[in-house]
Amino acid sequence: MIRVGEQMMEVKERTMEMSGQMSEMMKNKAAAFWKEEEGLGTLELILIIGVIIIIALIFKDQIKTLVERLLKNVSNKSNEFFE
Repeated sequence: MIRVGEQMMEVKERTMEMSGQMSEMMKNKAAAFWKEEEGLGTLELILIIGVIIIIALIFKDQIKTLVERLLKNVSNKSNEFFE
């Protein structure tokens, strides 16, 4: 009976030790993941630039009209200021 009790205590201690090791390992993995700072890769930047160019080509006329209107307003306001 005493032998079974000792074995159960030994199993419990091993389980707690393994649990502690697993906890420490997961903590280290989480810390390493958090510190990882790769940033954007070349492919991601190329894709983003490509999407921006496509959007600019689709809305080219609207963008041109908007810029012309804004520049006209700036010109009118500056002329009013200097008069």
